[in-house]
Amino acid sequence: MKGSILRYPFKRWASGRLGLAGATLLLLAAGASQGAAADDKTVFGWVEKGTLEPWGVEVKAKLDSGALTSSLDARDIETFEKEDEEWVRFRLELEDESNGETFSEVLEMPVYRDIRVRGAGGRDERPVVLMKVCMGDTIYEEQFSLRDRGEMHYPLLLGRRSIGHLGLLDVTRTFLNSPECGEDAAVMRYEEEEEDE
Repeated sequence: MKGSILRYPFKRWASGRLGLAGATLLLLAAGASQGAAADDKTVFGWVEKGTLEPWGVEVKAKLDSGALTSSLDARDIETFEKEDEEWVRFRLELEDESNGETFSEVLEMPVYRDIRVRGAGGRDERPVVLMKVCMGDTIYEEQFSLRDRGEMHYPLLLGRRSIGHLGLLDVTRTFLNSPECGEDAAVMRYEEEEEDE
């Protein structure tokens, strides 16, 4: 019975109690309820365009289910103390996909947390900040680890934590949603979760 989802004892029970037609209807109903739940969520491709808010800078974003925390291309990253809290100063230098111009801005933000990342180059500690990104017609406040992604093809990487807030991911498709967040766009504020990284 290779490839069969149902196991033999269930088939025997279902056909004996419900008959083949009844078992089929039961399975169709279960599938329909799962499909209805999925229909409520927006589907995103593995590459999308989003805008960093409040600047409206349009960037390509890679949705990567292999990463937990999202990451943003940042340069000249330095942490410092401000009013007894850890802050980070960094420079965004991003090509705006909507007009081809370079957006450059130095920002100072409170550090939300620090993460340790293991990669091919060894261990790396990165500051994480809360920032807003428009995906589709909704603005999401998300955690972004700051790192120089200048050698990467995508300046913005959205990890599992963010993907879970967005909706569903279709890894076979790209550019399913354009960023269209007007002044009245819904804003999904970040809610604290258990940190896995």
